[in-house]
Amino acid sequence: MYRVGIITASDKGSRGEREDLSARVIREEVAKIGGEVLEYAIVPDEEEQIKNKLIEFTDNKGLDLILTTGGTGFSLRDVTPEATLAVIDRLAPGIPELMRAESFKITPRAVLSRAAAGIRKQTLIINLPGSPKAVRENLGWILPALPHGLDILKGTASECGSGS
Repeated sequence: MYRVGIITASDKGSRGEREDLSARVIREEVAKIGGEVLEYAIVPDEEEQIKNKLIEFTDNKGLDLILTTGGTGFSLRDVTPEATLAVIDRLAPGIPELMRAESFKITPRAVLSRAAAGIRKQTLIINLPGSPKAVRENLGWILPALPHGLDILKGTASECGSGS
């Protein structure tokens, strides 16, 4: 089982003005790889609040995976990547690269995503888009690779070389 946290960055959601459909999609999708959502929060699009929640979920809750949704676009209020980059120890650039490349096959606007991914201690943090459709698509592309990476972080798997 992978211990998962979801952080939704949304001004409207944090005020109760919008239902968080993307978090529901994340719950459904991570269950497919044995992920159980143990922590969930909706925060406004404020860098400090996002950073604080990322640190809490990593340092205090010891989660294996944190998936954020929202705040990855060009709006002045979109600061999820900045918050993520401020708290991670190491980048995991292949994850957002794959998400952008596959999303570009659907829409040229995919190049406007500023999503980031990285590792803090033994926790993988990945920024996802805000729309439920895009969340489902992006998770569909990256989920097959995540169990091995999470197992390596947890110390329960060997390195990536498969010998094939």
